Amino acid sequence: MANKRIETVCVQGGYTPGNGEPRQIPIYQSTTFKYDTSEDMGKLFDLEASGYFYSRLQNPTCDLVANKICELEGGVAAMLTSSGQAANFFATFNIANAGDHIISSSTIYGGTFNLFSVTMKKMGIDFTFVSPDCSDEELEAAFRPNTKAVFGETIANPALSVLDIERFANAAHAHGVPLIIDNTFATPVNCRPFEFGADIVTHATTKYMDGHGAQVGGAIVDSGNFDWLAHADKYPGLCTPDDSYHGIVYAEKFGKSGYIVKATAQLMRDFGSSPAPQSAFIVNLGLESLHVRMARHCENGLAVAKFLKNHPAVDWVSYPSLEGDKYYDLAQKYLPNGSCGVVSFGVKGGRKAAEAFMKELKIFAIETHVADARSCCLHPASATHRQMNDEELLAAGVRPELVRLSCGLESADDLIEDLKNALER
Repeated sequence: MANKRIETVCVQGGYTPGNGEPRQIPIYQSTTFKYDTSEDMGKLFDLEASGYFYSRLQNPTCDLVANKICELEGGVAAMLTSSGQAANFFATFNIANAGDHIISSSTIYGGTFNLFSVTMKKMGIDFTFVSPDCSDEELEAAFRPNTKAVFGETIANPALSVLDIERFANAAHAHGVPLIIDNTFATPVNCRPFEFGADIVTHATTKYMDGHGAQVGGAIVDSGNFDWLAHADKYPGLCTPDDSYHGIVYAEKFGKSGYIVKATAQLMRDFGSSPAPQSAFIVNLGLESLHVRMARHCENGLAVAKFLKNHPAVDWVSYPSLEGDKYYDLAQKYLPNGSCGVVSFGVKGGRKAAEAFMKELKIFAIETHVADARSCCLHPASATHRQMNDEELLAAGVRPELVRLSCGLESADDLIEDLKNALER
C-alpha cells in the first residue's frame, strides 16, 4: 500500500522484515561493524557507499526508527539524536554559521530559548525572538540579509500558543529561508507541519513518542521541499565542497537527502550526540501505540481544562482545544483532532499559591517532565524557565502563577478529583 494511514504507520512503519527475519526491530548493540577489505571501509568514509562503520554516526536500529518517524511526518530523510535539545541544535547549526542570524518564536521551551540566546550566541549566531502573535509587519522587520532560518513550535511549551505555521512558512520562503518546526507536543498524529509549508521538523522523542519516561532522545526530519541550491549563496555548507569529505557537495550529491546526510556526516561525527540502539528500540515501542495514546491524552486534557475553567480558585486556563481559548481557531485549523494532554493555568494568589497547590496533589507528580503516560505537573518559573528574567518570562508566555499540567492516561475523573481536592486544600 502506497499511502498507509497514520495508525498503520505507527505500528508497522520504518521496518519490513524479510522471510524468517525478526518481527520486531532488532537491537544492533554494537559500536563497530566488520568489513572484509580496507577498500570497503574507505568507501564508507568517502560517503561513496551506504553502510555502517561506527555507531557514533549511524546505527541500523536507530535508522529503522528514524525511518518510521520520517514516514509519520511525510518527509524524505530523518535522523535520531541523543535528545530533543540536540535535535534543535543540529537542525539550526546545520545551516547557520558564526555571523548568521535566525528568527525564533519567543514562546519556545525554556531550554531551547537558552540554547539559542546564550550558547549559540557564544558561537556567533544571533537570534531575534518574535511573538507568535506578531503582526506581518513585525515578522517582516525581523528578517536580515544574513537570516538563515525561522524556528517555532507547533504548540509552545508551556505557553500552549499555537503557531500559524502557514503564515510563518510564507514569510520564511519569501526571504529564501526554511521554516523549522518543533512538533513535539502535537506529534504527527495531530499535526504534520510539512502539509502547511514547514521544511524541517524536530522532536523530543523523550515526550509523547516514547510516552513512558524511559529514554531521552530526539529526531530531525527533512521534508525535501526546500531547494538549497536555489539559495546556494546562503547555504555554502550544503552547496559548496566539504573539504573534510574530499570536496563533496551535499545538495548536489545527495539531492533531497543532502540536509540530513550533512547533519549526520558532519555534526554527528564531530559532536557525537548519538542515541543508544536500546533507546531507539524503546522509542519504537512507544510509537506503536502513539495514535491510541494521543487520543486519550487529548480527551483527558480537554476534560481537565473544562473543569479548571469553571473553578473559582483558578484565574485563567490555557488549552488550545478549549472553546474560547485564544488559540482555538488556529487549533481547529492545524490540530482538528486534538492538540495534546498539556494544560497550563494560573492559580489565584500568584506564585506562592501555585507552589502551595502543587504540594497538595496526589496523582499529579511534580516532575521536570511532560507528555507521559503518568500525569505530572511543574511550576516552570521555578524550574525549566528559571534562567529567564521577568521580561523574558512574560515574552515566553510564562507568568509567575503558571502551573503546567501534563494529563496522562489515568481516569479523567480521578485527575479532576485530585485537582479539586488540592485546590480546596
